[in-house]
Amino acid sequence: MGCMALVSQLIKMLSTKSNRRHMLHVICFLTLLIGFELSAGGIRIWETHFERDSVEPIKEYGLLWSIVLYTLRILSFLPLPLCICHALGLIIYNVFPEKAPIRGSPLLAPFISIRVVTRGDYPELVRRNVLRNMNTCLDLGLDNFIVEIVTDKALNLPKNPRIREIVVPPNYTTKTNSLFKSRALQYALEDGVNLLNDDAWIVHLDEETLLTEGSVSGILNFLFEGKHQIGQGLITYANEEIVNWVTTLADSFRVGADMGMLRFCLRKFNKPLFLFKGSFVVCNAGFERDVTFDNGFAGSIAEDTYFAMSAMTKGYSFGWIDGEMWEKSPFSFWDFLQQRKRWMQGIFLVVHDNKLPLRSRICLSLALYSWLTLPLTTSNVYLSALYPIPVGQVFDFLTCFVGAVNLYLYIIGAVKSFSVTRYGYLKFMLCVVGALCTIPFVIIIENLAVIWGLFGNKHNFYIVQKYKPVDSFQV
Repeated sequence: MGCMALVSQLIKMLSTKSNRRHMLHVICFLTLLIGFELSAGGIRIWETHFERDSVEPIKEYGLLWSIVLYTLRILSFLPLPLCICHALGLIIYNVFPEKAPIRGSPLLAPFISIRVVTRGDYPELVRRNVLRNMNTCLDLGLDNFIVEIVTDKALNLPKNPRIREIVVPPNYTTKTNSLFKSRALQYALEDGVNLLNDDAWIVHLDEETLLTEGSVSGILNFLFEGKHQIGQGLITYANEEIVNWVTTLADSFRVGADMGMLRFCLRKFNKPLFLFKGSFVVCNAGFERDVTFDNGFAGSIAEDTYFAMSAMTKGYSFGWIDGEMWEKSPFSFWDFLQQRKRWMQGIFLVVHDNKLPLRSRICLSLALYSWLTLPLTTSNVYLSALYPIPVGQVFDFLTCFVGAVNLYLYIIGAVKSFSVTRYGYLKFMLCVVGALCTIPFVIIIENLAVIWGLFGNKHNFYIVQKYKPVDSFQV
């Protein structure tokens, strides 16, 4: 009876295209994981004893060098909790969910502010995306909304009752002297500037972020469900014109991380334990004013992460939002490096700010130090061959698990980013392979970002190029 029920449940589960695609993805993931373990020695079937198991490190290399070698090997375990969350997120939750219908009338949705923060360096980009995002909302029947642009420079946007331009005064300072984007975000929350009631909602976008029908539907369902005060969803980078194929393929990892760790933590724990982004953030206006973006310099570089940690400290609940928004990867390798450096420096400041309780920073600290130690763990690729040491099969298995999961994030990220319908099967497969080929490039960039970020100036907020002077995007 139990077997028949299991078979019936399996047939029911595979009855939809969405579930069949997810099952195929799980099979591919587990196949890659097991194959990686077998080929790299994480699982030993044919050879149970490696030559390195008989090495006596202290005798061969001396006590000091043996300690260094084992320390470097142990550092490889830092990303393990993140990879476990990645794996659970990719297996438990459908990676290819069906488009969910809106669970209520868009006309009955609470008031929504679509808020874009910009320096004002790319006025044409902002104008174009404001109109596109506004039309996307109108096409879905959404009526109770406004698009607010918070800018350091006047943009002279088209006069429209649905568009509000908020220019931050040059002499404006927050109570804690916050800088950059956090200063602008805080200005929009000030009395006399903020026009939103506490029951309104704010959808935070970067100036290049584009809404899609799926993301707007997901936001409406999130609001109608009413379980959480803050939500976040998936962002992809390979839509419309691709300016730089290498950086776009490299950002497949970010897409995979959204679908893995971020989605798992938001759905299972309702907390962004390891990761939070600054766009595709949906927040209740009253809660946002309570948390604030006025967090001094420590909250001025990675203002999104600091905001999330503050909200967690206050006990607010986070949720995952279905649908995806579109952004562009950096146009140049230099911007790609500067972007990573800024993220690392910003998260470093958040992790080391004692104003936040340790319980809110502990998982983020783990994510940060798995990043900061990347130059050391990368050296294991060479040192393990030059100076073999016995570590045991459990260690080998877990190390291979970390490697396999990170490898698969590029694959599933590329699968989610590049459409077979748009590119065809051959080009689609080349994109997936291409994403894997960017791994050496990413490792070099990430290592440079860590070294430069640790020893370089932490008081800059580098803005990557987001707009081409000659507009060739397909609108």
